[in-house]
Amino acid sequence: MPLPLPGSTGPSRRALLTAGAASAVVSTAGGAARAADHENAQGARGAENADTYDTLLTRAATQLTGGAFDATDPDFAAALKTLDTQAASWWRQLDRSAGRTALWLDLSPASDPGNFSQSYTRLRTLATAWATPGTSLTDRTEVADALLEALRLLHSTGYHPGRPESGNWWFWEIGAPRALMDTCVLLRARMPAADLAAYTATVARFCPDPDRRTNAPSLSETGANRADKAVIVALRGLLARDAATVALARDGLSDVRDGGRNSLLRYVTSGDGFYEDGSFVQHGSVAYTGTYGSVLLGSTGQLIALLADSPWAVTDPKTSVLYDAVERTFAPVVFDGLMMDAVRGRAISRERARDHNDGAATVSHILHLASGAPDAYARRWRALAKGWIRRNAATPYLGLVGIPALARAKAVLDDPSVPATERLTGHFVFADMDRVVHRRPGWALTLSLSSKRIAAYEAGNGENLHGWYTGDGMTYLYDGDDLRQFGDGFWATVDPYRLPGTTVDTRARADIGSGAGTGTYRPKNAVAGGAVLDGRHGAAAMELIADGSSLRAQKAWFCLDDVVVALGAGIGAHDGRTIETVIENRNLYAGGPARTLTVDGRGQPDHDGWSARLDEARWAHLQDTGGYVFPDYPGRADGPGTNVLRALREQRSGRWRDINTGADTAGGTTPLSRRYLTLWLDHGASPDAASYAYVLLPGASASATAAWARARPVRIVANDAVAQAVEARRSGVLAVHFWRAGVVAGLAASGPCTVLVRRGRGGASVAVADPGRTGVTVRVELPFAVRGVRRADDSVSVVVGRRGVVTVRVGGSRGRTHAVEVV
Repeated sequence: MPLPLPGSTGPSRRALLTAGAASAVVSTAGGAARAADHENAQGARGAENADTYDTLLTRAATQLTGGAFDATDPDFAAALKTLDTQAASWWRQLDRSAGRTALWLDLSPASDPGNFSQSYTRLRTLATAWATPGTSLTDRTEVADALLEALRLLHSTGYHPGRPESGNWWFWEIGAPRALMDTCVLLRARMPAADLAAYTATVARFCPDPDRRTNAPSLSETGANRADKAVIVALRGLLARDAATVALARDGLSDVRDGGRNSLLRYVTSGDGFYEDGSFVQHGSVAYTGTYGSVLLGSTGQLIALLADSPWAVTDPKTSVLYDAVERTFAPVVFDGLMMDAVRGRAISRERARDHNDGAATVSHILHLASGAPDAYARRWRALAKGWIRRNAATPYLGLVGIPALARAKAVLDDPSVPATERLTGHFVFADMDRVVHRRPGWALTLSLSSKRIAAYEAGNGENLHGWYTGDGMTYLYDGDDLRQFGDGFWATVDPYRLPGTTVDTRARADIGSGAGTGTYRPKNAVAGGAVLDGRHGAAAMELIADGSSLRAQKAWFCLDDVVVALGAGIGAHDGRTIETVIENRNLYAGGPARTLTVDGRGQPDHDGWSARLDEARWAHLQDTGGYVFPDYPGRADGPGTNVLRALREQRSGRWRDINTGADTAGGTTPLSRRYLTLWLDHGASPDAASYAYVLLPGASASATAAWARARPVRIVANDAVAQAVEARRSGVLAVHFWRAGVVAGLAASGPCTVLVRRGRGGASVAVADPGRTGVTVRVELPFAVRGVRRADDSVSVVVGRRGVVTVRVGGSRGRTHAVEVV
């Protein structure tokens, strides 16, 4: 089926840009070819000295290449070999004949926007290899001459001011100009002035400023797009020796032109950018910390470093927004160097940009930013990066990046004064992007939710063709001892109808996003989000209103230290199809020993193709993953054929091309095979008011799982249309999501809200949120006496008495948590 909102267009080639900058190695490129100097008022003071341009252009080349390095160091030697292997391959394939119409056979004709954009990217790699000591192309005259001729061909046949934009705007305004300007920086000592003037004029035509979309001048650039364009404009200004253009780039970060409305250095309350709660959104409604957010971090940090100590230095005091984002926005969604897929949008379908690639890019950006940040920030970031890099032996960081990033990382790794930070722990609710992250010392769990505010998925330009259910409550379990789970062929081979955590209608689906442009699907539900208590415990809920189906459900998750309880209620549909809730779909990889599945103490068959109906199962355990418990709960009334636990071992095959046919991100056609263990609950056809409950015990042993199932230290106290709730008596925590006014375990709420209460000898902590954002005030009556208030948010008032009453002004609070401590 087509995307519900096909008209939303946006950049689709973030991997292309990031890869070009991140994979560059080292250059010794010399002085710049001189073009006309057009200095004027802004930034002209001090720039009258031509050495200022030369200094910054040399700095730009170093940002691309990394400067001097020790070629005898095995890590640098490996990065050099990677660069040389790729560059030499493209050099051999480069068509240098007189009558050519394209540079590479697979990128013909050169007039096609996708082809000339990718051609510029390859030329940048060749230019980098030419400028790098120790490659097969180093300083070869024939290579430099061929590069100059290749640039002329692309200019004459593909990318020049006389052509109107066609196809994907991103190729014209970001992809091609960025690679072209980088290449000009590297070749500037050999490039004739006339050529340089022609190329900067072309870029000025399609990317005149960071502020506007050239093919739609009424559209202001935001987020990563604005950051990318600011870098392009700065490089163009330096190459053209135009002070006003460089100033325009700097001012683009703060959006001086429009009074800061689209500044990258401020918190937003709608649309694209950083939110105060740590969320990052791009394309208006997509949780995009891991790709667009990372690009913004990298490009903005690069420009700040490039212009430092120059007449155009970035002096906006709001750079603290960018600095704070490292720990507020990025750190919670980076797990041992992996970028969590829940915040990578349609990039999950890119074979050449998986979780470890985007994670490595983010780590690189953070270390680059640290080189110019205040010391208090930089010390913490370097310690974070050191921990991430050291812990990931599955996809080692040092093998994923080029020499610039490698040099920064090795400096940190070799510095004994920099400690390696342990894994982040805590519970994080990103209310403004419908994401929840629960982190423990050995694992992390991420919830991917959606609502009428945040898209369930984005697809388009041939990307993310099977992303139907990725925002329907998918749960990602990250295991510190199993870092390949989602990066090793997962998206190309997993059953896209059975993503962990989702409740789905088993109807057949058609590819989405196969046409031009990108689009999003936002469901109609209001509730998506939750509350966090003491930074440690959390509860989240989502009302499921399925796309193209009558399926409805109320879903909730309760994260209490090392336990996650998942509840479902009100599950109903009337389309005659089976409804399923998926508990687990674990990637067991292509080879190695089968992991033992134990159910109620009995080992199950381990051969592919095994399936079973596990009636009356109380608990299960999957070797090297953890435990699953299936508890009873109040009001459970499974009808015949509903809520049946099923298990399946299967070997699945797929191709990356099946989920991504993008012009420059298309996956390979080679079939991949992976083994999976799937657990799901079968609710039957057209269920009416079905429900479920299961408990995740990540990292638990089989014996610990059995013991937990017997002791039930966390009790389900409600799971119905009024409320879903659990109680952990040992820790004194009661967690409830109220779908409407009601009473649970003596705790009363006047309307929809999420409430957590923890009682101890010294008093009690209370956390309240309105994830549906429908209320103005919520009144919560506590099931115990309150004598006084120790601490309370400004939005909270308390009436003391035999049953304390907490009133919370939730209106306008954007789903955030309100906290109070009472005695």
